[in-house]
Amino acid sequence: MMRRKRRILGIVVAVALAGGCAQSPQTKAAKYLEKGKKECQTKNYAVAILHFKNAMQAQPRDAEPYYQLGLAYLASNDINSAASYFLKATELNPNHTAAQLKVAEMMATSRSKAVLEEAQKRSQEVLNLLPESIEALNILAITELRLGNSRSAEAHLEQALQKAPSQLKSSVALAYSRFARKDLAGAEQALKQAVAQAPKSPEPNVYLGGFYLALGRTADAEQQFRRALQIDPKHGPALLELAAMLMRAGQTEQAEQAYRQVSALPEKRYRPIHALYLYQSGKSDQAIAEFERLTKDDPSDRNVRTDLVSSYLALNRVHDAEKVLTTALQKNGLDVDALLQRSRICLGSQKYAEAEADLNQVLHFRRDSAEAHYLLAMVQLGRGRTTIQQQELGEALRLDPHYLPARIELAKTLIASGGAHSVLPLLDQAPEEQKQATSVITQRNWALMVLGQAADARKGVDALLATGKLPDALLQDAILKLNQKDNTRSRALLEEVLRQNPADTRALSVLVQSYAIENQMPAGLQKVREYAFQQASLAPVQQFVGVLLLANGDPQGARKAFEAARAADAGLVWADLGLVEIDLREAKLDDARKRLSTVVVSHPESVPGQLFFAQLEEVSGKLEAAAEHYHKALALDSGNALALNNLAYLLANNQQPDEGLKYAQQAKQLAPDSPAVDDTLGWIYYQKGMYSLAVTQFRSAVSKGATARRQYHLAMACLRVGDENQGRQALEAALRADPKLPEALVTRQMFGGGR
Repeated sequence: MMRRKRRILGIVVAVALAGGCAQSPQTKAAKYLEKGKKECQTKNYAVAILHFKNAMQAQPRDAEPYYQLGLAYLASNDINSAASYFLKATELNPNHTAAQLKVAEMMATSRSKAVLEEAQKRSQEVLNLLPESIEALNILAITELRLGNSRSAEAHLEQALQKAPSQLKSSVALAYSRFARKDLAGAEQALKQAVAQAPKSPEPNVYLGGFYLALGRTADAEQQFRRALQIDPKHGPALLELAAMLMRAGQTEQAEQAYRQVSALPEKRYRPIHALYLYQSGKSDQAIAEFERLTKDDPSDRNVRTDLVSSYLALNRVHDAEKVLTTALQKNGLDVDALLQRSRICLGSQKYAEAEADLNQVLHFRRDSAEAHYLLAMVQLGRGRTTIQQQELGEALRLDPHYLPARIELAKTLIASGGAHSVLPLLDQAPEEQKQATSVITQRNWALMVLGQAADARKGVDALLATGKLPDALLQDAILKLNQKDNTRSRALLEEVLRQNPADTRALSVLVQSYAIENQMPAGLQKVREYAFQQASLAPVQQFVGVLLLANGDPQGARKAFEAARAADAGLVWADLGLVEIDLREAKLDDARKRLSTVVVSHPESVPGQLFFAQLEEVSGKLEAAAEHYHKALALDSGNALALNNLAYLLANNQQPDEGLKYAQQAKQLAPDSPAVDDTLGWIYYQKGMYSLAVTQFRSAVSKGATARRQYHLAMACLRVGDENQGRQALEAALRADPKLPEALVTRQMFGGGR
């Protein structure tokens, strides 16, 4: 009986304790919110985010956890996540004014008129609820400025300053507005009033100094920066501005002292400033020593470690860089910054699988990383997957329209793939502050030149040349002069390009063209041979010469050049493939097979390697093996038009026209202007007995690029539909192009054309 009572008592106690520990969802959420805010105060944002998510789970219909999550993500520079949580907070509670202002503030950075108008609407609604809100007035004014309503914006800023005369944000925005409409006196007055309203704050002086600097009033600017430092000798922005001014004035010792002072400031972000100054000043050994010391003092500082690794890589100290990253990843395998840098190293050594693995891991944790998508594009470029490369570059720009490397790389690949007409709109969409960047103007010039808009290109080239003798500008100038038949000046410019960059094969290509248009191709080839002899250690030059000589009927010279390229860079797969092509031409099939086997083992992701192997198997009569290699190429790059077209043609010749048609149609979508694709489609229709469709495709192929075989195909189809006259004409055209084409000779005899 006693045991039973004890058991009952135990159950009662347990129930009582459980009841006492139970908390309402509101209480749980409040505790998690409090914990998250404390973690944010110590800048431990990752832990804070976990607490806020727990609060969100406890109270999924409460806007506050979402708002706090937005703040935490914003503090950790995850802008997209921050925006999504702020928006969710406003959806749950449209009267959550703090969240509405954050959404409006983020929208105010957009270049879209519709988005700016939405920001204006939201900030106005908050102002209706909180008429005294300085923040709402400021954001409303900023959106109005960006929408071009400067008068209304200034009225709201003046209203904000009446309510809070010391509000620096309002003063700066007002000064900017007046500066934009060229009211320099009014802009200066706004900033001077800010200084007067906060005599013990260094910030207004720094803004006023920056204003004077923009006007070229360097003495006045320096005076303001020094006044800021009198108020606060350890004010980082003022020290940085002063140091930069001293550098520009050539006072390097004083500048270095100022940068050293900045680095000694307690804020973490200033620690590497002096080391960066040393590196940019050419004192790389001293810079690296300081980076190493800073990394040792605080191994958790990823920014300093990133600078150290970048410095190592710039000096080709790859092993040292890898050692630092390996140590970091052993401590934390999810260190996104280390993974990004390691992926760059893998890219440089053509370890594409390893690079891709690291980048996919980065995107798992930082899904909005434009840099990761850009690097994935470079992985696809290395593999020869241009279609996927363009997709990754597009995604990088979608995530961050300001990510200039992605925009420039996309422009390059579009020009290279025949999409120059898309480049001008792409560059026009660049942020305003980037449109005058050298790289943007350079790509615009290339696009204009490809599109035949020489006059506009001339203006762009002149703009670049005005900034200095940049290699790309000189090369573009050389091409424009060559088009004007000014060969002498063109060649002089090309020599200057090669002096600046001896490995610039584009300049060599234009140099050869300058001789070709004078019908002096042998002289041009000799010039390039001499240059290659002088630059024996430059693999790109040797590779270029090999391709050039092979195209101009000198396979032995080409073989020597490809072998020289391999000697200069043993990992250069294109040199091996060049040698394979020569082996195929000379019917050295065993040599070609041996070399290709090595290539596909060492570079299993090489699409060109698979295509060459397919060609080898076709020549050897092994059609199934050839098809297998085409399929492997398409597994690596599903958008490879050459692989699709060749596989389609092979299947058609192997009595599988229906299967071939599927691939040919895909190739047509990807390369609608290709005569080879038109010819393949025509041949498949011919095999299927659809002769009228075949004639249409063959005519298109011949009009775009007539060859003996395409003329022969057209002849066959015309004869099949009863158009004997055009059939005979096409047949004779085929034999004129290749008098020994066996199929054409047989066909002429069959149809009684013995002449």
